[in-house]
Amino acid sequence: MSNITVIGTGYVGLVTGVGFADLGNQVCCLDIDESKVAMLRAGKSPIYEPGLEEMMLRNVQANRITFTTDYAAALEKAEFVFIAVGTPEGVDGEADLKYVGQAAKTVAETMKHPLVVVNKSTVPVGTGDWVADIIRTNQVEPIDFAVVSNPEFLREGSAIIDFTSPDRIVLGSLNRDAANKVAELYLSLRSPIIITDLRTAEMIKYASNAFLATRISFINEIANICEQLGADVKEVATGMGKDKRIGHYFLDAGVGYGGSCFPKDVKALAHMAITHGTHPQLLKAVMDINHYQRTQVGQKLRDILGKLKGQVVGLLGLAFKPNTDDMRESPAVEIARMLIREHAIVKGYDPAAMAVAAKIIPDVKLAKDPYDLADGCDALILLTEWNEFKHLDMPRLKSLMRQAIFIDGRNLYQPETMRNYGFTYRGIGRGY
Repeated sequence: MSNITVIGTGYVGLVTGVGFADLGNQVCCLDIDESKVAMLRAGKSPIYEPGLEEMMLRNVQANRITFTTDYAAALEKAEFVFIAVGTPEGVDGEADLKYVGQAAKTVAETMKHPLVVVNKSTVPVGTGDWVADIIRTNQVEPIDFAVVSNPEFLREGSAIIDFTSPDRIVLGSLNRDAANKVAELYLSLRSPIIITDLRTAEMIKYASNAFLATRISFINEIANICEQLGADVKEVATGMGKDKRIGHYFLDAGVGYGGSCFPKDVKALAHMAITHGTHPQLLKAVMDINHYQRTQVGQKLRDILGKLKGQVVGLLGLAFKPNTDDMRESPAVEIARMLIREHAIVKGYDPAAMAVAAKIIPDVKLAKDPYDLADGCDALILLTEWNEFKHLDMPRLKSLMRQAIFIDGRNLYQPETMRNYGFTYRGIGRGY
């Protein structure tokens, strides 16, 4: 058993803290947001993540995890300190490291014994060195410490599975002993562990996310070509994915990627490239295609309706992906705002993200279920492929609509089936 402190209780921090507690460690999760800590102490998770609240409660009852806003209390027995705070997008696309810097400075001012400080946040290459400098220059008295980079690869909606069954654990440090100590925390997971230097570990995270975003933008570009040539991108992707050199993951055409990682990380990597004198043409194309996919939803509606002014449009799904309430960089947000700018009347429904949506897109009228959403609509747009949407009563849905227009932004349905129901149906790259 080890004593672990996790700074930050967002997706990464809370899942990491709860995960380590479930492995038998003593964990203290620290956050400066008093209301969030109060919620956690009451046994409520501030984020929607399948299985997280149940696992958290189990470890609270076992006295393996606590929550605090007090750095001194959090660091009193700590051997490892994981920094898992937000790194929001800056003005020019760079990662804003102010919260990482604040955490490192406060750790330096508070620590009273040697620590292994672990960067869990997604941070630009070179941040580990910067964090070490901050700690060194802000210590009250010289105390040994080491900095380790341990980038996260958690997918929202399946973060618990990703923590307990990771593809790999990546660790980077200038101190091999410190990296080995962090590796020991993960040994019971029986996953491959890669130990390298700080900067290489930081780059692995950005390169991984940029590559996955590139696959999504690639298949979306193929989808747009398919539409013009009469091919079906779903069958194209299936045929491609059977090639072992390619594989089938991240080859689902649609309205593009969103969330807290891909958009921010691709921009940050491109910014790093530009500021260091290289030319990230591919990364720029990935971002351009992603934005273009969202504009095509509006164009499909214009092609059918002629104009959007006064049309009632329902958005089926608001979170950026299923099994989360996260709407950061969600295609639904950009599409809703585009429709509103063109004076359409916009409604929305999501199984988990309604409270978040009310704050982010207040001009969207929120419905209580998919059928309430469809009532009086001229068009429906599927934007999040929640499981519950796979088995909707389509005849009932159509009967409630003013016009039976359906834009399938995730290719969830079969075109022929939807047309047999009487819908004017458009998917993404389905070769009409």
